[in-house]
Amino acid sequence: MLRFLPNYWQAKVLLNHLVLTATVEREDALRYTPAGLPVLEIWLKHQSKQTAYGYQRDVTCDVQAILIGDDAQKFSGKLAGCLVSVQGFLSQRSLKNSRLVLNIELVEFVKG
Repeated sequence: MLRFLPNYWQAKVLLNHLVLTATVEREDALRYTPAGLPVLEIWLKHQSKQTAYGYQRDVTCDVQAILIGDDAQKFSGKLAGCLVSVQGFLSQRSLKNSRLVLNIELVEFVKG
């Protein structure tokens, strides 16, 4: 079933919001940007069953994600191996690296 969203582009509102439940497969050590902001890089592994066009399929994906600022310090050393629900937006890794990265704005632990 194909559904169309309202014409957000006509109102000049561009959407970039991702919600994902996943296991934190890897967590790097906390680092700091040249400007002094704390950054925590993590790798998420998502697995689920999704229905598309009337067919159920197994879905798996690995997503690189970052936390910046106070949340990076708050969650440093506490995420590896945990099931989490995250919300954020996608961006390219840097001006020279177009690989997509999830910029996490909200982390919630999921009881498993």
